[in-house]
Amino acid sequence: MSLIERLVAAVTPMESKEQRLEGRKRARAVAGRNDWLCQILDHHEQIDDLFVAVRLASDVASRLEALQELSWVLTGHANAEESVIYPALVYFGHKTHGMTGYTEHADAKANLGLLDYLDPMSIGFLDKLEYVRVAVAHHMYEEESDWFLDLKRIPAPEQVRLTARYMEEFHRYVDSSEDDPFRRQASRLGAQKDEQPEGPRP
Repeated sequence: MSLIERLVAAVTPMESKEQRLEGRKRARAVAGRNDWLCQILDHHEQIDDLFVAVRLASDVASRLEALQELSWVLTGHANAEESVIYPALVYFGHKTHGMTGYTEHADAKANLGLLDYLDPMSIGFLDKLEYVRVAVAHHMYEEESDWFLDLKRIPAPEQVRLTARYMEEFHRYVDSSEDDPFRRQASRLGAQKDEQPEGPRP
């Protein structure tokens, strides 16, 4: 982590793990069954798990494999938010949140890409990975505890449209390369989830 990154991290107030869990719990409470917010929360949880998988990988091959999967899921998720959710935030009166989302995504993508230039088993790699993880965790907290709760208040027809468009954009990226085993696996998992029958929420 660079000196500037350390200074930013030091002066940026970060929420606690408990606050993040509570924010996600509130978002789950207002999400519909497999609607756009439910899909986003599922992707957020998957991203959390993939950061852990990269950090815990014990050799170069497994770490690079985990990093590839993290990069793929994070990019597909970010692309869908940028194409569908952030424009909706701007249109429905939350321009600051929408534009901040684009900026934070750009920072995460750039810093995640820098990991390709570092020795995957080095301390420098783990420091950069942790910087990205903390930034992404904070970003997801902003979305779950505030931004997306506002967006759940828009009319029902728009909720339906956002769900269809978010799914479309996510799968546009997921399905773009049939040769990638991670993409094939996630496409199957996504299709299975989409086919689950509607029912009462637990």
